[in-house]
Amino acid sequence: MDFASLEPLEGGWSGETFVARVGDGERQVVRIHARSPGRAEVDAALMRLVRGLLPVPDVLDVRRAAGEMPALLITSYLPGERGDVVLPRLGPTDQATLGANVGELAAALGGMPQTRSGEYVDGDLTIRPWEGLSGGLAAFAEHALDQGLHHWTAQERDGLLEVADLAEELLSGVDRVCLVHSDLNPKNLLVDPASLAITGLVDWEYAHAGHPFTDLGNVLRFDRQPAYVEAVLATYGRARAVAPSEALALARAADLFALIDLAGRAGTNPVADRAEHHLRSVARSGDPHAT
Repeated sequence: MDFASLEPLEGGWSGETFVARVGDGERQVVRIHARSPGRAEVDAALMRLVRGLLPVPDVLDVRRAAGEMPALLITSYLPGERGDVVLPRLGPTDQATLGANVGELAAALGGMPQTRSGEYVDGDLTIRPWEGLSGGLAAFAEHALDQGLHHWTAQERDGLLEVADLAEELLSGVDRVCLVHSDLNPKNLLVDPASLAITGLVDWEYAHAGHPFTDLGNVLRFDRQPAYVEAVLATYGRARAVAPSEALALARAADLFALIDLAGRAGTNPVADRAEHHLRSVARSGDPHAT
């Protein structure tokens, strides 16, 4: 492969995703897995697993790292615009249409069972339990407050621990484990701008086996347009047989894991900065729905 011909894929923040042109102008997506070489095989296996059930690209090639050559994952190029570009320009009616499509996708992921929680470690999708999460959400929050969030005030610390305790109690009522994309938000969705159908779900690098409401929490973390949120919850609720209000409460609770993790990395990227600002609002108000 001629690496000089690769062009960075718009919207990618990792700096590892590129577009290559082959043959008579056909486009392919090349993901260079320099930081986590083994993830190329994991992501390829996941996309093959859900192919036909979710709108994912075809896996064209997987190459292990060899010498100075990094691991590569090469997939087909899917049509559509990024959801984070499409959603802001929509009115309420179209927000509801897109929200229904996103809710259906989140519900499909939430219905794909796994045997236990943990991270995928190889191309066979072997699951290894998470290190440092055996104590649950409250212990995870306390650890973060002693590390990346050590500068928080005592009031903020107490507020976060109280929210985490309540969230953990709520989450314990759901003992099922499913496939979690873990970065399910408009940035990683490709959308047909005319029909608002979802044409692609991309960027599987954080996918794992986990709580069924994690992806819904990610979907609703920052995008709070009422028509969009109501449609997401209504569609998700019908598919997973749960009341929208209950689904929202569980989604906010499940999303605390990701928010705490991101907030602890504030200063490294805009998403982490936004997550810390958001989490501090939650801690100060004691309300997981705070904005």
